[in-house]
Amino acid sequence: MRVGLLADSHDRLPALAALIARMQEGGVQMIVHAGDWCAPFAMQPVLDAQISLVGVFGRSDGDRGGLAAEAARGIGVELYDAPHSVEVAGTRILLTHDLSDSSSRSIESHGIVVHGATHVQDRSEQGGTLLVNPGEACGWLNGIPSAAILDLVTREVEFITLPGDQWRF
Repeated sequence: MRVGLLADSHDRLPALAALIARMQEGGVQMIVHAGDWCAPFAMQPVLDAQISLVGVFGRSDGDRGGLAAEAARGIGVELYDAPHSVEVAGTRILLTHDLSDSSSRSIESHGIVVHGATHVQDRSEQGGTLLVNPGEACGWLNGIPSAAILDLVTREVEFITLPGDQWRF
């Protein structure tokens, strides 16, 4: 199973919609989001795509009640406080916004950890645990919206970015 990985959307709907479309073209069946949506309206591209999602809140998610209400409008769209453990296709995934909010024991008890906060794409391993930061979906800090696609069977990570000057500032 291929899942899309997102973090740090920060209300940039056109970039979020474009990344989700790229993921769906790449065979993604669900999205995992590591927080920082910001406003409830940022959930709209997920609802429009009609794709399932599991995610956590980040530090910049001020209206968590509004975000949860928007998520509830979708089929298979769920948001949780971080860190949150979920099983997807037999794989235990730990979702957290800021990796420093999770203990080493918690990290190492999962096969995969998806995190955000730094706005930088990264793939690393800690023990037998795969750690992935998909980067910033918004592209506000680095100028290029980014995400990742993860194959849960092979554990291969494909980093994706949105090319073109329209995303730069």
